[in-house]
Amino acid sequence: MKNFKSNPDSVIKEMLDSIGEKSLDGLYSMIDKRAVTGNLNLPNALSEMETQKQVSKTSKLNNTEYSYFIGGGAYKRFIPAAISQISSRFEFNTAYTPYQPEISQGTLQVIYEFQSIMCDLTGMDVCNASVYDAGNACAEAMLMAVRISGKNKILVSSCLNPEYIEVIKTYAHAAEVEVEFAGETEYRTDINSVKDKIKSGDYAGLMIQNPNYYGTIENTEALKTLEKAPKSVLITCIEPISASILNKPSEYNTDITVGDVQSMGNSVSFGGPYAGFIAVKDIYKRQMPGRIVGRTLDAEGRQAFTLTLQAREQHIRREKATSNICSNQGLAILNAAVYASLLGKNGINQAAYLSSKNAHILADTLKQNGYKILNTDFFNEFVLEVNSSDNFIKKMKENNILAGIKISENKILVCATEINTKEEIDRYIEIAQNN
Repeated sequence: MKNFKSNPDSVIKEMLDSIGEKSLDGLYSMIDKRAVTGNLNLPNALSEMETQKQVSKTSKLNNTEYSYFIGGGAYKRFIPAAISQISSRFEFNTAYTPYQPEISQGTLQVIYEFQSIMCDLTGMDVCNASVYDAGNACAEAMLMAVRISGKNKILVSSCLNPEYIEVIKTYAHAAEVEVEFAGETEYRTDINSVKDKIKSGDYAGLMIQNPNYYGTIENTEALKTLEKAPKSVLITCIEPISASILNKPSEYNTDITVGDVQSMGNSVSFGGPYAGFIAVKDIYKRQMPGRIVGRTLDAEGRQAFTLTLQAREQHIRREKATSNICSNQGLAILNAAVYASLLGKNGINQAAYLSSKNAHILADTLKQNGYKILNTDFFNEFVLEVNSSDNFIKKMKENNILAGIKISENKILVCATEINTKEEIDRYIEIAQNN
């Protein structure tokens, strides 16, 4: 292997001696040969103009004209063109993470408005300036519950998004928290099975998702009357658009609300970036990770924004830190704040209503054509039973339809949003009939 030296030979020798190696080749010999790249078979360099033409030519090979019926935590919704125009303005768009209180007023105002919007959507008292994504928010909420209650066991609904569950398990393993899963009946959390447990005082709390991973709306009336032990908390993971027409988490006695704002003005892209949020009752605000922006008046009586709560290891001793999260998803929440401002309450309500309407039209028509829909009280996602998930999804894709997410050999999670037209729904049904 060629030695690409960035250090003098004397320094390289000193480092090799310290680890007992005689040469760089000996050091490199420990690398799996499959990971070693030989000579790259690359064409000659192109000019910028030639590169643009080549990229344009290659991009035409992509098929982007798919009808989209995939959800499961990432939702393709209508994004007004004005969002990118407003979000790119220099007053708001900055790559600088707001570590210090003196960061630009535009950035701070965006965060403040985002917090206010999320409090309005969820009905909670305080919202942070976002965390990494919904899975991360769920795991951080679990740690909050452990700190609040002093218990190291938590109940988690088995109807929670499986990706979020994996993140929770990772956090729980490192924090030595025991995760116990609440059972389900007909794609809904079995609240009755956890009533005695949550009342016993042995658990930090209960975490559910509403609507859950399967799209089913949970029994919020049962949650509203759920008797919890002192300091035990209810954590609800939501898709914020749905909260505009369903009961707000605050209305069924939620202590901590988490979720993701990807569906608010952020494209699905290739898996991100997303932005998780945590909104809480006022008494728990100092247990939240991340940061909170507040509004005040300066010495001349003008409106001013500043960081009011910051729980980061850069500011306080690591062992005392609430969380080691070191950044908020500033650009993603900027899009979310602009999205909510442009659509307003009525616009968000309409997006939620149309999503649910389209999903129910699709499900009802599939049912009329002999298919089984396995959950009933759903928002905009449902579980469809088919003969073979792989064959069904493959056949649909051949007809430019992304049919849903495989959740078992004969079950698919199907989603609809406001972007799905009548023609797309009719086409889905037509291909399904011949599948």
